[in-house]
Amino acid sequence: MADLLTIENLANLGVLIFLQAVLGFDNLLYISIESQRAPKEYQKRVRFWGIIIAVVLRVVLLFTMIQLIDALKDPFYIFDMPGIITGGVNFSTVVFIFGGVFIMYTAFKEITHMLTIHDLGHDADGKSGKSARQVVMLIVIMNLVFSFDSILSALAITDVFPVLAIAILTSGLAMLVLADGVTAFLQKNRMYEVLGLFILLIVGVVLLGEAGPAAAHAMHDDSLQIKVFGYALLPMSKMTFYFSVVVLVLVELVQTGYQRKLAKERGPDGH
Repeated sequence: MADLLTIENLANLGVLIFLQAVLGFDNLLYISIESQRAPKEYQKRVRFWGIIIAVVLRVVLLFTMIQLIDALKDPFYIFDMPGIITGGVNFSTVVFIFGGVFIMYTAFKEITHMLTIHDLGHDADGKSGKSARQVVMLIVIMNLVFSFDSILSALAITDVFPVLAIAILTSGLAMLVLADGVTAFLQKNRMYEVLGLFILLIVGVVLLGEAGPAAAHAMHDDSLQIKVFGYALLPMSKMTFYFSVVVLVLVELVQTGYQRKLAKERGPDGH
């Protein structure tokens, strides 16, 4: 126990908790949006159990990755079509590609769904589009996908399992505390749910970019960097991602304020 309570481990724990909080924002956003697809009376329970199960599985995934990290990093396929596509594919590559495509598909599907119904989260006949069990499973699966990059980033800081586990459990507790509040805010301000879905689209692009150098970073071999038509598939920097999110939020705030100003000037009769 004394070996764990070192200045280095405590400092790493502080950094990891901050890292999990920052990287967990998009995860919390997904949970808040997706939980609204369940029947209304089950939504709070869906968020609770979805997060609990996902956090437990995340700790299991962390332990598994620590044990099998060397086995997972080896590329199992190498593209060798110069001028078209080159580079290596490993387990991380597959996870990032699957996660990116699935998140983009989910966001696009929900955006189009919002344009075809009158009551968000329900079909035209008033029935919920998904069962509570389906939504819990989606939350668990996507939580694991979202956690993959945060776990890899965490392992770059320390490989002390108790420190990593405490950071993950702390982030899970924070999600439990904040999930209902974020969902309530989105329900009262439906325009921000559209904003959230577009942010998820960007998250999908970020994950696809992470797939490019996954094998190259794992093997420390630049020749494994995926290149498409001669251009390297590179990840979006965190600074660029957060700048894009800030710009989207500012545009939404300015547009909302401008619409309110126009409505006030036109008066109750609309003229």
